[in-house]
Parts: sequence; C-alpha cells; structure tokens
Amino acid sequence: MNKFNDLYDFIDFAKGNRKYPGNTANGLKSALKVFEKELNIDELNSIDLIEDNIDEIFINIVSKNKDKNIGSLNTYKARLLKVINDYQRYGIDPSKIQGWTTKSHKAILPALSKKDISDKKQDKIQTELSDPINTPVHKIELSLKNNFKSVIIIPKDITSKETNMIKTILDSLTIDE
Repeated sequence: MNKFNDLYDFIDFAKGNRKYPGNTANGLKSALKVFEKELNIDELNSIDLIEDNIDEIFINIVSKNKDKNIGSLNTYKARLLKVINDYQRYGIDPSKIQGWTTKSHKAILPALSKKDISDKKQDKIQTELSDPINTPVHKIELSLKNNFKSVIIIPKDITSKETNMIKTILDSLTIDE
C-alpha cells in the first residue's frame, strides 16, 4: 500500500532525475500540503483511496478555503492528480523512471511591435564626427608613454569655440608629474 508521504519522496526523486524542474517540484509539493490537511488517516495511508475520494476531498477544501480563488484550488487538484499519476507510472518501480520522457517547455514571448515599446524616443542621429567618410577631418595620432596611442579626429571646419572646449577637456585630463 502506497502512502501519501511517498508522494513527497517521489517528487524529490523525480526532481533529482531531472524529470521535474525545481519550480514545478515546489508547486507540486504546495498542492500536496493543501490536500494533506484535509485527508483522514485512511487516505493518508492509501493513494488509491485519495483518488477514489478526490471529489469529496476537493469539496471540503473549497468550503474551508473560501478566501482562495477557485481557479487556484483547481490547479492544486490537477497538480495532486498529476503527481499521483506520475507516481503510479514511475514511482512504484523506480527503474521505469529511465523511460520517462519529459516535455521541454520553452517560454513563448510575444513579438513586440514598434508601437508596444514604451520608450519611443528616436535613436540618436550619427554625428558627423563619427562618420569620417562623408566629413573632411583632421586625424591626429599621438604616441604616449607606456606604448599608449591616442587618436584625435577633428572636423576641418571646427570653430574656435569648439577648439577651446576640447582644450579645456584635455587640460582637465592632464596629470602633473
């Protein structure tokens, strides 16, 4: 005779053999805990008796858990029946677990259209400085200490104001030796 507590061990066994992912195993154990509170001594000692009385047990659970959503309670019932079914197939004779093929669940993500994206800011337009093919530029390469190299690309039509800004930035980076 198979006892209700054997289902907990079976879930751990199946999880260890990669038949239940961790979150699925936790969900199945939660369902067992909900039903365990309503089982009598005979049902705790017989999984077959639980299957026979599942409707009456479920009615008791619904009446005692009026604060819970009926959809959630139905999910717990389905999980309990799944564990019992899997246990009867693969748990009674553990050698059968090798023949247990699981479904691979891949997350299905909806394709986002442009209108679904909340941030509709336009991408930054490429600046002329970063496109040396179309803009005439001065390219200055400098060798620095410790084999470092610096490359400065400046447009040919740079204003004195922009030149002063670049000088100020370079001066702020200078470390006195």
